[in-house]
Amino acid sequence: MRGTVKRPSLLLAAFAAALAIAAPASAVQFGRPDGNAHPLVGLVLFYDAAGHPLARCSGTLLSPTVFLTAGHCTSGAASAQVWFSPGPITVASGYPFTGGDSFGTPYTHPLFDHFAASPANYDLGVVVLDTPQPGPYATLAPVGLLDSLKKDDAALDLVGYGLQDALPPTITADRTRYAGQAKLVNLKNTNTAGYNLQMTAAPGTGGSICYGDSGGPDFLAGTLEVVAVNSFVQSRFCMGAAFSYRTDTADSRAFIGRFLP
Repeated sequence: MRGTVKRPSLLLAAFAAALAIAAPASAVQFGRPDGNAHPLVGLVLFYDAAGHPLARCSGTLLSPTVFLTAGHCTSGAASAQVWFSPGPITVASGYPFTGGDSFGTPYTHPLFDHFAASPANYDLGVVVLDTPQPGPYATLAPVGLLDSLKKDDAALDLVGYGLQDALPPTITADRTRYAGQAKLVNLKNTNTAGYNLQMTAAPGTGGSICYGDSGGPDFLAGTLEVVAVNSFVQSRFCMGAAFSYRTDTADSRAFIGRFLP
């Protein structure tokens, strides 16, 4: 193997990418260790053309070679490497340069503009893997699924490798896959407007996201159906509202569908 909505939200997305290298992330904030419950969710590290690490995110297998993540993760990257271990993923195993399950080529939604036109963020990215991976694989929610749900009944399963605690002086980051659950809050406010979903911000109960969860899936609870990918939060310390970019839109499905068989 080869070795924003509001400006603070944009800053957080950028800071998340930097922090992924400077202080490696772990996952869904205060969630539970996922173990082997979601082996299709992986940690992805992105590199520049010289092979230097750029950012670390989470993502989901949609097929043996198609890995879905966020556009602010893939943007500007020349290559990527994905790990599907439940973790902890250690430096002794070769991280961050070797030891992953596959390298791959990143692609970013052509309309992604680094949150300049929020809420129309188009925050989607795909990594096409060099080495096919075994299932299970996630599916994409049908167009308009979220709009058809009763908000009070819409639970989301969150899975990712993000920070467990980002409140100084404690930063808990162990590169382990975690899972938690959140509730859908809003699809139609100025921060969502049909492009994003807003979820509950309940970090004390495993119901929020943090640095390193970017690109990870929001599954419709109890399924492997992806309704959105984690995108941004509105607090430096992951205590504010959390937002994900919807995959149940015609545009999102068209972009992702370019890579699927």
